[in-house]
Amino acid sequence: MHKTNYTANNDTKTLVAERAFDAPLPLVWQAWTDSAILDQWWAPKPWKAVTKTMDFTPGGKWLYAMVGPQGEKHWSLTEYKEIVPSQYFKQQNCFCDEQGNRITEMPGTSQWHVAFTPHGETTIVTTTITYDSAATMEKMTNMGFKGGFAMAHENLDAYIQAQFNYVTSTKQLPGQGYALI
Repeated sequence: MHKTNYTANNDTKTLVAERAFDAPLPLVWQAWTDSAILDQWWAPKPWKAVTKTMDFTPGGKWLYAMVGPQGEKHWSLTEYKEIVPSQYFKQQNCFCDEQGNRITEMPGTSQWHVAFTPHGETTIVTTTITYDSAATMEKMTNMGFKGGFAMAHENLDAYIQAQFNYVTSTKQLPGQGYALI
């Protein structure tokens, strides 16, 4: 299993997270862009992600809640700005209410650039997050973002491993491609 590596730069208000996943690019891309799959790994345990709506197209939005063990919900809104399939997507994120209205008491917006680089049967995902201020970046870090994001990556590792076990158990033949279920 790989580790999520972070690099922070207060001057540029950026946090870069880089993580390798032991799966080919099509599987990793689908896991980051399909709400049914995102809901299975996006939240750090014991939390879970629950999608209300998702439209993975430029200008589309993903409205979801992080649901805690006692049923508490923290809503987030992602707005997709640019998508180059199997290469990268750019998005803007903020905390919001259940209708997608930004909550101003929470840390401000962030711009994400999520890039996918194939490396044999491994895919490297580099997430560059630019915050609206260094104070927002610090607040998110203090709220446990790094640990939570790394835990979510571990959930994705487990999901990918389960999919490969399924593919192996069905004796899928080479050249037939991969499919996450």
